Amino acid sequence: MWRRIFKFSGLLVVIVFLIITLAFTSHESRDIICRNIEVDFRPDDIIKINNSEILKLVKSADDSIVGKNLSKINAEFIEQEVEKHKAVLKAEVYKVWVKDSTSYKGILTVKVKHRKPVVRIVSENGNYYMDKSGRRIPVSNQYTANVLAATGNISEKFAVEKLLPFILYLKEDEFWEAQIEQIHLENNGDVLLIPLVGDQIIELGKLENYEAKLRNMRAFYNQVLAANNWDKYKSVSLKYSNQIVAKKR
Repeated sequence: MWRRIFKFSGLLVVIVFLIITLAFTSHESRDIICRNIEVDFRPDDIIKINNSEILKLVKSADDSIVGKNLSKINAEFIEQEVEKHKAVLKAEVYKVWVKDSTSYKGILTVKVKHRKPVVRIVSENGNYYMDKSGRRIPVSNQYTANVLAATGNISEKFAVEKLLPFILYLKEDEFWEAQIEQIHLENNGDVLLIPLVGDQIIELGKLENYEAKLRNMRAFYNQVLAANNWDKYKSVSLKYSNQIVAKKR
């Protein structure tokens, strides 16, 4: 019984301490001034806008943050403004106060998660990156991304509805993700694949039944090209159902 009383008394002391601390913190935070803005993002993001660009977005939402009371800063509005940048997937804004030598100082932390491109479209209809959801990411001199390139007569509709599912299929396969470095769309709608290893062009044809076509091509790699025949063929056509037509040099 006494043990239960001691446990209850200890719990009561902790609760009272937390209430007093939170009340003190709430009172103190009302007078804390923001002294700095800190930007945080993963350094290994494939693309990333620099600190100065993010700060510019923050200040476009509120140009008087530094020197302003933390409680009067609208963090949600700043998040919305930063997320308007097409390279940004998500922004989170935190108000932080730290103990200085004699008082507290406020810091506004802006955490940014960038979009991850899966392809770069280089076409007469546009030059841009695209992420897995089909969102366009503008090309910028602030960043470059080593991703699959797609060239030719590519409309935005084709890119999102036809090309993107095919690219995501390639990315899910470790072999094809490493093997294909460029996709080219011809004016008649046929797709050409340019491999990283070997000089031959893979004529995929229309983007239909590409799963079966790539299975056939994988078998051709294993049975023919793997036997030191990489340079014997200038093209391999997968256009026809369950057939592979290889043209020698």
